[in-house]
Amino acid sequence: MSKFIVSFLLLFISHTSFSQKVGLVLSGGGASAFAHIGVLKALEENEIPVDYITGTSAGALIAALYASSYSPIEIQDFVLSEKFQAMAKGELLTKHKYYFLQDNSDASIIEVPFTIDSLILKSLPTNLRSSIMLDFELMMLLGPAGESVNGQFDDLFIPFRAIAGDIVSKEAIVFDKGKLNEVIRAAITYPFYFTPIEIDGKLLFDGGLYNNFPIDVLYHQFDVDFIIGSNVTLNAKKPTDSNIFSQLENMLVRHSNFNLPCEEGVIIHPKVDLNTFEFDEVEKAIQEGYFSTIKMMDSIKKYVTERKSFQELHLSRIKFRKNIKELKINKVLTTNTKNKDIVFIEKSLLKPNRNHLLLIKKLEKRYYRLANFEQISHMYPTLNFVDTAYQLDIKMKRSKKLKLEVGGHFSSRPINTGYIALNYLNIKKKAIKIKAESYFGRFYGSLRAYMNYTLPNYFPITFVPYFTMNRWDYYRSFSTFFEDVKPSFLVQNERYYGVKIKQALGNKGCNFFEYRHFDLKDSYYQSSKFTSKDTADITTFRGNQISWGLEFSSLNKKQFANSGNLFAVKLRYIQGKERSISGSTSLEKYDKIKWHEWVQLNVELQSYFLDFRNIHVGIHAKSVLNSQSLFYNYTASILNTTEFNAIPDLSSFFLPEYRSPQHLGFGLNTVFTANENIDFRIDSYFYQPIKMLVLNPDGSFNYSKNFKGETFLFSLSLIYHSPIGPIRATANYFPKQTLKSITFQNQTYPLSFQISYGYLLFNERAIR
Repeated sequence: MSKFIVSFLLLFISHTSFSQKVGLVLSGGGASAFAHIGVLKALEENEIPVDYITGTSAGALIAALYASSYSPIEIQDFVLSEKFQAMAKGELLTKHKYYFLQDNSDASIIEVPFTIDSLILKSLPTNLRSSIMLDFELMMLLGPAGESVNGQFDDLFIPFRAIAGDIVSKEAIVFDKGKLNEVIRAAITYPFYFTPIEIDGKLLFDGGLYNNFPIDVLYHQFDVDFIIGSNVTLNAKKPTDSNIFSQLENMLVRHSNFNLPCEEGVIIHPKVDLNTFEFDEVEKAIQEGYFSTIKMMDSIKKYVTERKSFQELHLSRIKFRKNIKELKINKVLTTNTKNKDIVFIEKSLLKPNRNHLLLIKKLEKRYYRLANFEQISHMYPTLNFVDTAYQLDIKMKRSKKLKLEVGGHFSSRPINTGYIALNYLNIKKKAIKIKAESYFGRFYGSLRAYMNYTLPNYFPITFVPYFTMNRWDYYRSFSTFFEDVKPSFLVQNERYYGVKIKQALGNKGCNFFEYRHFDLKDSYYQSSKFTSKDTADITTFRGNQISWGLEFSSLNKKQFANSGNLFAVKLRYIQGKERSISGSTSLEKYDKIKWHEWVQLNVELQSYFLDFRNIHVGIHAKSVLNSQSLFYNYTASILNTTEFNAIPDLSSFFLPEYRSPQHLGFGLNTVFTANENIDFRIDSYFYQPIKMLVLNPDGSFNYSKNFKGETFLFSLSLIYHSPIGPIRATANYFPKQTLKSITFQNQTYPLSFQISYGYLLFNERAIR
């Protein structure tokens, strides 16, 4: 009898030890919550099993990854990657940006989408950051694992619960099933940071709003014997009458219970002090989570007697992952918020062939390509595994149909220019964008209207009819706001219209064919001694242009880039009729007509071949070759040649010394980056005319000998890339620059300095 009792007790103790279940709960806490990864690393290294796991907010993301069989090392590698940093900041990687959809860069700084019926309430943004990359990456990371268990969270590698917040009922929602990536997306949606999503008709936000430490969920929904909690957050402090943020926090966030519901458990408190969105410092949090857990390991081992070796875990993960099907898409279904099919998206992703399977690499390229369309405000993807492959379901939200853009360039030199544009956007079977824009200022003015009509395909084709009017008014633009500005001596007017057909070449390139009709009118004085009673010489040039171009770009900014590459080539055939009429200050009276035709080749190359965190070094080269014939006089001829404008400020001067029908310029761009927003640039160039125009003392002009007139150019800039446009202080050194070029005075003026805000960008010139 005694032997039986002893055997029974031993069997009972053995069974109890064997069936001991450990639950892990992970708090929210923004970037600090990534300390939980270190906690998981320490537990696995010490063979402490985790049988159940719950999480809220960022803790829900880490818990879901672990429950989907990702190891702590895999999770750590992911959150320290460039991809994760871009996700967290609401950005796209450079490789995901779609050059094909970039119009000619304009000077816009602020964009305001709006609707006709409500210009204020419905036009205010509900998110500060884009979730395009976050949503797609969560689908790839968590979607297949969720589908492998038919959305039942109890059947994941580790049974799991996630918490989201319902702002209507003001309560925490506990998820034990559903689309795993969708649930986690809801659980981490910090208010106003990312666009909220709906699940079962409920608009859901961050779970930390109403339960920032779901230890009660773990205790009540799982049969746990021992609880390990990892907590990096506290309840909001008592509000004060002078701090509106403390008042709002207490209005929105419900206090959480951070105490153990039973005696069998421990709570780890990693001492992490990161701001909510300080994701670039998460490695510190991971290390703190690891060391904080190691300090408590003796207490944990005292109560948790069961062990699970690394080899056992590894084999268990392999077994679970065998049931996860490879991500292959054979069907795409798209609906918008009004439950209407968006055929454009489906045709852009998948060929109309039932046997065609879209693999992950191609899916990624095509998906991000679509995400770049202005007509699409938001896309949310989920997966459904049907038979032998996945069906991709995309909930799409159209952008507001109207968008206002405001910007310009404001400088200490008298070249201030405002910018305003109105856009109409729509997408159904085709993607349509209609835009009207205007630059206005004394130095430069422009009106431009165009339409992008894009057909869906893996490499879309866009038809772009357009009309443009430009006006440049050159006066003594070297002056600063401390000096008087002299009257205009040269005015250029352009009017042109045409159509361009563009086709995408991968994500970074496009080629195009274009026809353009142009009408140019230049008014100029050929002497500095003119009065208000004098009339200017006038040259008009009317004709047509046919061109082909090829462009590839991955530059990270539309101006003052410090990373990426650019290659562009453009071949043009130009023909037209010149008419030149003398003014009152001309040395001779004339009214001449002349026909011209020429072929022109433009090539540009820019590459940042050294691209580190604090220093970026690149090369930049531009070349023009053409067979252009001479116009009737020197000024008319020089006005119709191409300027060397590798340094942006060169475009704001009229400098004959840096204009020639054939030239080559190349230079070095060195950028020192203090932080992600402040750059110090050194741009140095060598300019070599191959053939240039020379004005003789007697007023005649001709081409110089080849390869004469070479010079160096330098520019130093301190640039602050603010959220609303660049602010810069720039000093330029153009040795060939003289005031004679501008005001016909024999004075040398090679240095210029300016402080400016905005983008020094113009609409494309007609032919020059």
